[in-house]
This record gives sequence, C-alpha cells and structure tokens, in this order.
Amino acid sequence: MLRNERNDQVGFILDPLRPYDRAEVLRRLEPAQQEHLFSVMRTALAADIFQELEREEQLRLLRMIGPEKAVSILDEMSSDDAADLLAELEYPHRRQLLSLLPKEEAKELRSLLAYPEQSAGGIMTTELLAFPAHLTVQKVFKELRRVSREAETIYYLYVVDEAERLVGVLSVRDLILAEPEARLDEIMIRDVVSVRVDDDQEEVARAIERYDLLAVPVVDRHGVLAGFVTVDDVIDVITDEATEDISRLSGISGQVTGVDDLRVGAVDTARKRLPWLVFLLFVGLIAGRIIAQFETTLETVVILAFFIPMIADMAGNTGTQSLAVTVRGLALGKFRNGEVWRLIRREAVVGLILGAVNGIAIAAIAAVWQRNIALGFVIGFSLWFTLIVATMIGAIVPLILSRFRVDPAVASGPFITTVNDIVGLTIYFTTATILMAYLI
Repeated sequence: MLRNERNDQVGFILDPLRPYDRAEVLRRLEPAQQEHLFSVMRTALAADIFQELEREEQLRLLRMIGPEKAVSILDEMSSDDAADLLAELEYPHRRQLLSLLPKEEAKELRSLLAYPEQSAGGIMTTELLAFPAHLTVQKVFKELRRVSREAETIYYLYVVDEAERLVGVLSVRDLILAEPEARLDEIMIRDVVSVRVDDDQEEVARAIERYDLLAVPVVDRHGVLAGFVTVDDVIDVITDEATEDISRLSGISGQVTGVDDLRVGAVDTARKRLPWLVFLLFVGLIAGRIIAQFETTLETVVILAFFIPMIADMAGNTGTQSLAVTVRGLALGKFRNGEVWRLIRREAVVGLILGAVNGIAIAAIAAVWQRNIALGFVIGFSLWFTLIVATMIGAIVPLILSRFRVDPAVASGPFITTVNDIVGLTIYFTTATILMAYLI
C-alpha cells in the first residue's frame, strides 16, 4: 500500500492489530518506509506503535520524522514514557521539542525530567484520577465521565484533602458497589500504601509485589499526591534491574540496555565487557606472582602443578554460587534484621560441608594415585579450607558493599572468581610448603 501510494488503506491494515503486533509490522519495513508510514498515519495510532518500540528505535524514528510529527506523538504518549524518551535526547533536540509542546504538557514533562531516572518520580505518570474526600459517589461518576479519557489507567481512585495530600484510596469496584449518596471519605481505605518521589525504583517494585497492587501512588515529602506507578512500569523496572545485575555479575560495565540485543554492534559490546577484563588481567598477575613465590616448592614436588587448575576452579565456582545467592537475596530485600547473620552462618556450614565432601574425595584420589598419604592430606586439606573461605567471601563481599550503599552486583562473578583463585593458590602452596618434608 505504501509503495502504491494508497495511504488511506494503511489504517485499515493496522487498526485490527494489537499495538505490539503493529510494532512488529513496522520493524519489517525499510527505514524510508517507516518514516513514510509515520508521516501518513493518524497521530493516535502512531503513538500506540511508538510506545511499543525499543528505546533505540524510538530515538532513531524521532530524529527521522521531524519535530512537528514528533511533538504530536509525544503529546499523545503517557507522561512517564514521553519524559523517559526526552531524557535520552541531546539537549538541543529536547529543548526544541519541549518548546513546541503545549505549555502545560511541557511544564509537566520538565517536572518529571527533574527527578532522578531510576526513582519513583522518574518512572511515575501524572495522568491520574484524584478527587476531594467530600464528593459523593454520584458526583464522582459524573466527573469520571468527563476526565477519564485523560487518565492513563483507572485501577484506583485517589482521595485528597484541600492541600492535595493523599488521604485515601478506593478501587473502581468499591465505587461501583457503593451507594450513590455515599461520600468518598466514608468508603475509602485510609491506610494507603504509597512511595516517595525520591524512593528508588526497586523500592516501588517491592511495594507493588509485596501488597499485590496494580498501581502505587507517589507522594512528595509533604504527602502531596504527585503521580502513580503502574504494574506494567514495574515489570519494565524488574527487567531492567535484572539485566543490570546479571550484566554486573558477568563483569559487563557501562549501560546495560541492549546487552542481549543482537542489534548492538561488536565494538559496543566489547567496550562494555573490556574494563572489567583489563582490571582482572592485572589482578590475575597476582596469582602468577604467588606461584612464582613458591617456585622452590613446585620444583621439589612437581605433581603439585597437576592440581593447581582444580584448586583455582573449585574456589571460583563455590564463591560464585554463594555470590549469586547473596546478591539475589539483597535485590529482593530478603535479608532484614538478624537474617544477615543467619545467611553468614548458613554459608559457613555450607562451605564446611562442600569442603569436607570434596576434600575427602580428592585426598583419597591423590593418595591412591601417587601412593602418598601426605600428598593426599595436603591437597584435601587445601581444598577443604579453600572452599570454606571462598564460600564466605562470596557471601560477605556483597553484604559489605550493600552496607556502604554500593550495588552488590559490582562484586561480579569474574572478580570473585579471580580473588578466590588467589586465595586458593595461597592456601594450597602455603600448606604444601609447611608439609614439604612429608611430600618428598
């Protein structure tokens, strides 16, 4: 239809589809066709498709379609999505689009842009339904019919006092079942679960998950209702946070968006992985230095070299397992009150068990293979001690970082693995050197 200039037929093709499917159709077109499609389709349809695209796709299209069409799409988008998109633009382009928007819309977006990106204020939408506490149900229904089109969703109705402070909430179901003459302050829930505008987005996600909400209101430090965050926004938050943590656990630095996106080029992908690897390259030299310090021991008992990879690998593996458990617990807010000490005690016992089982097994194998009980003891004891220490390092390092308000995911898997390699080799060669007389 686009090739044949039958632009009037485009809407008939796209209208029956869901927004996500419309976006998939758009992705199959050439860039020039995408630009043409956006120029001929009506604004509401374009905005629906636009919000389903990945951020990189949105930015590319926003630059292609020109400021007038871009402004009309931004005006149709929900305020939180529009603010997130504007935040990614270069300052001159952002300023140009804001200057072309209606004054009220531009003012609202500027206020959202002022909040930190990963805060409740940064992800909230301001298109909500709030009513004075003295209104009756009948009057609320009348008002709803007038303003409901402006709201992003109608999960809950929020009740405010004369100073716009949040004082209650009720669901649409509660409103439907109430008597027409009942006042909102008679039927509302007064114990409202809310978050502050400066709360981290992970705290918002926990509040919605903990209390099984479809949306949570956002208030400022005075209790004034500023907006609300919906469950679909929280799903995006959970996805972003999980991607960020996994990326950091894997030693990938920088922006994590697009880490698993095949449209990201090899150079950009390598750039995100390189910093940690370069750092760990130099840290890894310490392991080589340790082996060099025990060169005499290694020359005297050459068979010790055979077990070096096993000691290092086992230390890194058990430390990474403990790290993953601890970081996940911290991310989900599982460790409160005395539960941190419970975690440490449990991981210590886990380390003892893992070390005992694996240490006894490798000691028996080494002793029988080399017909040297002392060698079996050295290797078995070293592995036992190493696994205990490595397990504790994997658990304690992220706890310490969290205590100092540093993201525990920066204690990445490669970092813990490298540190535990050094610890394991130190224990191994120190034990072998002390018992050298029994190994010859």
